[in-house]
Amino acid sequence: MPLNVIPFPNIDPVLISIGPFAIRWYALAYIVGILGGWFYARAIARSEALWGGKAPLTVTDYDDFILWVTLGIILGGRIGYVLFYNAPYFVEHPAEIVQLWKGGMSFHGGFIGCIAAVVLFAKKRGIPVLALGDVTCAVGTIGLFLGRLANFINGELWGRASDLPWAMVFPTGGPAPRHPSQLYEATLEGLVLCAVLALLIRAGALRRPGLIIGAFAIGYAIARSFCELFREPDQQLGFLWGGLTMGTLLSLPLMLAGIALIAVALRREPARRT
Repeated sequence: MPLNVIPFPNIDPVLISIGPFAIRWYALAYIVGILGGWFYARAIARSEALWGGKAPLTVTDYDDFILWVTLGIILGGRIGYVLFYNAPYFVEHPAEIVQLWKGGMSFHGGFIGCIAAVVLFAKKRGIPVLALGDVTCAVGTIGLFLGRLANFINGELWGRASDLPWAMVFPTGGPAPRHPSQLYEATLEGLVLCAVLALLIRAGALRRPGLIIGAFAIGYAIARSFCELFREPDQQLGFLWGGLTMGTLLSLPLMLAGIALIAVALRREPARRT
């Protein structure tokens, strides 16, 4: 290893192991991300100032919704990974589809699962779909941040070869120093996007249903597409049409949907709540 290369910290992916049971950082990221988002969502739902009056959903509503969105994220994320990233392999090894502890989750699949959970729960409870979606997108950035940190700890989804001072040699990435692209994604998809959405909420965005969903979709698509310039494509896929990666291609329709949502939200008069 060159002397000027930062060594990978080699953190054990298993946080705690008791006999056959193990708690992994990857699983802990999902758990803490969901719990953190839950508490943040409760604060948003409780604040009348952010909605310009009484919120269209209650804290109890979101308490009941958390199980729905958890299932949507996990099922959607796994199904999306199987279909978008490695379908031929899982056709030959179907038993491994349920082995989540080995990693392999797709954000875009998880987002679709989250949409399904929002629509189904909102219809069942009589809550405005866009209002529930706005809150869920705003708080979902916490899980994105922690999930990318877990990718880094696992030494997976590393970046392309680089000679930059902060490049690292990852245990499974060969001898070449590489971009720690997981940290780029954690920063942009997690921290920066969370801050942007929080500022929009403070500026009254929740009074225009769908605006936060649209801003999240555009923000994530831009952040992901930018980070894909530094991330090594999945080995089984490589570069696709036009030299783009699967992550970039999947982000394009997400961005278009976000633009459409914002356009519709801005045409409507801000909601006046009592």
